[in-house]
This record gives sequence, C-alpha cells and structure tokens, in this order.
Amino acid sequence: MHRSGKSGRSNRRHEILLLVLLATLVLAPSALLLAQTGPPKYDLHTETKLKGTVEEVKLPPKANDVVHLMMKNGEDVVDLYFCPKSFMDDMGVSFSKGDEVAFTGSKVKYGGADLILAREVVKGSDTLVLRDDKGNPVWSWKH
Repeated sequence: MHRSGKSGRSNRRHEILLLVLLATLVLAPSALLLAQTGPPKYDLHTETKLKGTVEEVKLPPKANDVVHLMMKNGEDVVDLYFCPKSFMDDMGVSFSKGDEVAFTGSKVKYGGADLILAREVVKGSDTLVLRDDKGNPVWSWKH
C-alpha cells in the first residue's frame, strides 16, 4: 500500500509538471506578443536622413492610430512610421502620392517588419517636427 501511494503521488507530480509545461508553451507566445504591442522605440544610433517620393499614404481609421507613408527611395520602398492622424490633422499637413520629401528617422524592427520612425519631415518649404532631438514624440496621445 505504501508503495502505490508513493507511485500515485509521483504520477500526480508528473501530471502537474506536464500541465505547467503545456501552459508555458501555450502562454509564452502570447506574453511575447503582448510585450511587443507597445509603440516602437526611437533609436538615435540608427538615425538616418533620406529623400524619397511618397508611394502610398496609409491613413488609419481612428484619429489616434499612426499614419504610415510608404516611401520610394531609389529602388527601395520604406515604411515611414509617422504620427497619429489627429496630430497630422492638427498641424494642417497632408501628403499625397508623388510628393517629394526629405526626412530624418530611426531605422527599427517592429513586429518582424523594418520601418523608419520619422523625427523630421521636409516637404517643399515646410518642415514638420514629429520628435524632439532625443526621439521622443512631440504629440500628445490624448486627442
């Protein structure tokens, strides 16, 4: 009897271990995904200056969602992560396909994709400052 009780406890421990392992395998990817849901971080070490032509303007449905500009730079098309639509509207700035722009931004990877976080964008004689010299957004997320 003593032996079967020990074996029963041993089996129970194995079951618990398997459940913990299974829960870890199921929940770990979700936790990783949640960790990446915050906005991408500007990195001064990857800052670059480029010129290009607006290929596509991706306007989000919500005012607080971020506008993306797909920029043609030579043969490459880069995703320029801009600012919330509400901030762009407040600044009275708009972009269209074919606009020539110069920009300063940080090359980052976010969710497996390469993108550039825009800090400053020049269109004609207008300069739009989106981030300070440390890369912090100048807009408020509370629109």
